[in-house]
Amino acid sequence: MTVAWIGDRGVPVAEAAKHAAGLLVTSLCPVFSLDTDVHGTRAAIALAQRTGAAYDQLEGEAVARETAQYTDKGGMFIAPGEARRRADVVVIAGELPAAHYDLIAELANAAPDLDGGAGKRQFFLIGADTPAPGNIKATRLSCDGGLDATLAALRAQCAGRKTAREVAHFDSFAKALAEAKFPVFTFCGQSLGALGLEMVQGLIADINRKQRASALHLPASENGWGSTQASTWTTGFALRTGLARGPAEFDPWRFDVARMIADGEADLHLVVSADAGQVPTHKGLALIAIARTDKPVAGAAVTIAIGEPGIDHDAVVYSSRVGTLAAVEAKAPSELPSAATVLRQIAEHLPHEEALPC
Repeated sequence: MTVAWIGDRGVPVAEAAKHAAGLLVTSLCPVFSLDTDVHGTRAAIALAQRTGAAYDQLEGEAVARETAQYTDKGGMFIAPGEARRRADVVVIAGELPAAHYDLIAELANAAPDLDGGAGKRQFFLIGADTPAPGNIKATRLSCDGGLDATLAALRAQCAGRKTAREVAHFDSFAKALAEAKFPVFTFCGQSLGALGLEMVQGLIADINRKQRASALHLPASENGWGSTQASTWTTGFALRTGLARGPAEFDPWRFDVARMIADGEADLHLVVSADAGQVPTHKGLALIAIARTDKPVAGAAVTIAIGEPGIDHDAVVYSSRVGTLAAVEAKAPSELPSAATVLRQIAEHLPHEEALPC
């Protein structure tokens, strides 16, 4: 089975890795887009250190907004386990990715233990178009003007201020909030912008003046959040970090890989993804595609097939169900290499003698 290609020509993986290394050596501004597990992220960062590349999450705008929530504004957050045990009112702000529906359904099918398990959780949805995850029964909070306008009006009404638009079912929400022992707001950066994320935390802070409340962050991308954590402990910075000048530099605008490509700053794009359909192509930009595929990616100078973390090979990934990293065993082990293995093979062909960093 062919698993590596230079252009459209099938070649051994070692030859493809050597050719990819040559492209990286001659590149003046390589950029990496990642959608992979923790080991793949660590190997990609190590390769970026050797080649002076900038790296980011593939389609990483939502992850960048979530990161900014922590790095720029801060907030009050709890782990999923604490939400399962203690949240008696759950407020869902905006749309959640389908990957989190099972967790929300689990919350809906269990009672909190603050009152001995006698009561049921109440659910509220913020936003007129917000779908109910897993078809849970929830009271919708909305007003004209969209999600951000609803959040602003909700915060204002909770503070006793007059608003131009009143939030539907606000009285039910206010009553539930007054009786709640531990309300929890859940959100992600997929549907909330920077202002919306800040507004949610502002509302939580307001509530905490009288009672306790917190937030459960359910990331737009579990791989993205795992990579964010791996990048932080490896370089000291989250994703959107550049290594062209040696020391790691974090700048969410400068090292936004999508922006760099659009503005013509990059001359080589290395993409790591378990889904070959996610790999973007750009005219005039050399592409190294490391993806799960059975054919060469159209327009790629080099394509190397890899397995999917947790499916083809064991992996360490971020799990929203536990709120931290988790080891997962391969469900259907195959001979396809991991992203980390391929990235290290590429690094072995770089013109340096020192060992690849961990």
